[in-house]
Amino acid sequence: MTDIHSFATLLRRGLSLAVLGAIGLTALPTAPAWAQASATTTVREADRIVALVNSEPITSADVRNRMARIEAPPGGTLPPPDELARQVLERLIVERTQIQWAREIGIRVEESTVNEAEASVARQNGLTVPQLHERLAAMGMTPAGFRANLRNEILLQRVREREVESRVRVSELDIDNYLREHAASRRPEQTALQLAQVLIAVPENADAAALAGLEARARDVARRARAGEDFATLAREFSEGPERAAGGDMGLRTADRYPTLFVEAVQSLKKGDVAGPVRSGAGFHVLKVLENRSLNLPPTHITQTRARHILLQPASPAEEERMARRMIEWRERLQAGQARFEELAREHSQDGSARAGGDLGWAQPGQFVPEFEQVMNRLSPGEVSEPVRSRFGLHLIQVVERREVELPARERREWVRNVLREQKAEEAYEEWARELRARAFVEYRENGR
Repeated sequence: MTDIHSFATLLRRGLSLAVLGAIGLTALPTAPAWAQASATTTVREADRIVALVNSEPITSADVRNRMARIEAPPGGTLPPPDELARQVLERLIVERTQIQWAREIGIRVEESTVNEAEASVARQNGLTVPQLHERLAAMGMTPAGFRANLRNEILLQRVREREVESRVRVSELDIDNYLREHAASRRPEQTALQLAQVLIAVPENADAAALAGLEARARDVARRARAGEDFATLAREFSEGPERAAGGDMGLRTADRYPTLFVEAVQSLKKGDVAGPVRSGAGFHVLKVLENRSLNLPPTHITQTRARHILLQPASPAEEERMARRMIEWRERLQAGQARFEELAREHSQDGSARAGGDLGWAQPGQFVPEFEQVMNRLSPGEVSEPVRSRFGLHLIQVVERREVELPARERREWVRNVLREQKAEEAYEEWARELRARAFVEYRENGR
């Protein structure tokens, strides 16, 4: 049985292009001719050696294959082909030095680990392993080549963890200094702010009497909100803002993306406080603070969710389709009150939580895999999701309840420790990568000779 809590990310993202620039990218020769090979490139040309790393070759085909896997970031563009080819070649050189070091110090990747990684990739794409091989063949990649790439990725992950972890230390003094430094600085772009509003709109031609009446209405709404009435209900009843149907919730964003007028009105307020009425060109705004915290500091409170789920693990796309139809039928029965979620989970779920009726207990943010948690977070208590695919299989999710709890001081310090550890790990990784790169003998072969 799969335990959804137990998943740990298998593969790490490769070296970023920004890091490549820091470890000697500018030393490469300019405009390599092999960067613009045409679709009619011969096999012999495709296998030209473009660099030797401690006598191990990197070919132009290696570079083009890696380039084909790179996508432009959202809203961004990729460098010109020649520049991208140079960056990719340097990435491959850096990776090759790390793979060579891993082998030298005796790190190995078991065949079973590669099998598991290959099966995981297939599952995430809704394929069996043979179907994955067919898809790879259509893309021009052999199963052996794909498995070699997986093996190298896992090898890189292991050697990076081993080498970097030994260089990272976070002391209690580091944590104290971090908390002191960031407590004194609250820049808007580093502040997470979530506001709800009731907007009492003021027409352009409103006279003094109408203006006074509208302001009085806004003040009454503010008074009732401060007295403890449900703000979302007040917003649905009185607000003329576009977010009225959502209870006035304007969303979580950095403070610099809210009107300055709003930010100034709530900057000294804490979560749950009410500000206003605040006058703007649109009218009178009554604001409630739903979240107001520094992104550089741990939250004082977190929202925990208690959920149930039913997990089915299909062995093929056809079986997945059948299981999804069953889950849709169960969801319809649940919505009609003809079944109980706990009973369906005990009878059908293939997860260890089945005996507890699918109950996953109280969970903190980040405890589940993203594809599961994102759907769960959108559900209201009592609501049941559509079938959800994760790396574990298909889920039917029901949120039971939510609660807000204070984050203990020990966990707040652990939050800071993790932030500092990540920062130091990135610095340690770059330093280690530069050291390996500097020790390597690299020969560039512009003409592939």
